[in-house]
Amino acid sequence: MMILVINAGSSSLKYQLFDMENESVLCKGNCERIGLDKSFIGHKTSDGKKIQKEVAMSDHKEAFMQVNAMLTDAEYGVIKSTDEIKAVGHRVVQGGARFSKSELVTEEVIEGIRELIPLAPLHNKGHVQAIEACIEVFGKDVPQVAVFDTAFHATMPPKAYIYPIPYEYYEKYQIRRYGFHGTSHRYVSSRWAELTGKSLEGTKIITCHLGNGSSITAVKDGKVIDTSMGLTPLDGFMMGTRCGTLDPSVVTYIEEKENLTPQQMSDILNKKSGLLGISGVSSDDRDVTKAVEEGNPRAELAHDILRYEIEKFIGGYYVVLGGCDVIIFTAGLGENQSKHRQAICDQLACFGVKVDPELNKKMVGGNEGKISAPDSKVDVYVIPTNEELVIARDTQSIINAL
Repeated sequence: MMILVINAGSSSLKYQLFDMENESVLCKGNCERIGLDKSFIGHKTSDGKKIQKEVAMSDHKEAFMQVNAMLTDAEYGVIKSTDEIKAVGHRVVQGGARFSKSELVTEEVIEGIRELIPLAPLHNKGHVQAIEACIEVFGKDVPQVAVFDTAFHATMPPKAYIYPIPYEYYEKYQIRRYGFHGTSHRYVSSRWAELTGKSLEGTKIITCHLGNGSSITAVKDGKVIDTSMGLTPLDGFMMGTRCGTLDPSVVTYIEEKENLTPQQMSDILNKKSGLLGISGVSSDDRDVTKAVEEGNPRAELAHDILRYEIEKFIGGYYVVLGGCDVIIFTAGLGENQSKHRQAICDQLACFGVKVDPELNKKMVGGNEGKISAPDSKVDVYVIPTNEELVIARDTQSIINAL
């Protein structure tokens, strides 16, 4: 079965085509700057062929048409006809309290995603556009499945997701902790069980998705009991451009002093804070790391804050879980920044965490496995995430059940 996996944003559309017979990726690509000048598509096949070209894409429908053309291209294509694609799986960022599992796309589901746009304006709007464009291009006979980032976190108890504000705002506007990166946290916790041959039942796991956007999740018996991101992906700890958790008065104080609108303040907290805001160098940790090596004190401070806040979340979740069997690092920084992993785990020595320095250094660039020392009381693993594979698997499972 051929399944196309889509991750759409407001002006982008990433895709991967899976052959589910062996779960291989036949090709992957991205359409960028949809609806803007100089839009382009980049495409790469499993045998190493790649192309990037500028092409006009005024909306997501035109982007899908470009994807179709690329999939069947005489030189760069991997299938003869898009009729070979039996289903499409979509990543959807915000499912709210309404969607606690992956769903077959129907008019009702589309409307539900649309109603949640206020909770994720850029993301959910792009998802609706992509789903509707997909129906136009592929037709209604090709089933589609929505896989929600928030769904894995639906098992959180009220004490973890209710904010201590007047309860009426939860009732009126559904203001609560939802959490994100759920597909990633779900994949790496399941992958750890697969690697070790252990059941998720009876285990206590802390998964650390560390990238330009980051979150940490406490998983007990395979179910989420708490996660760092909240109503939006802004909550938690410092990220590439996001500030993470703040005293709310910081927001109102800066607004008053700088005479800013709520939207301007939101832009500062989402796009100008985090590693970028503290270091003054970049939101890319590779650039910040280079600046640290060159002796930049603000870059060093940015790393100190990042590691400190991650350590606090892991320590808090250790207590919430009542212990921990394994800490898993994933995503861009988690998979490739061995210095961060070493420093964080060294600080967790009070919990009996001990990393093998040589194993840790080797576990980069897509490698997966255990990096903790034999005498560590908590296992530590690096597991590259694969959200697209989870989406493809969920899509196949739902389609097979029809």
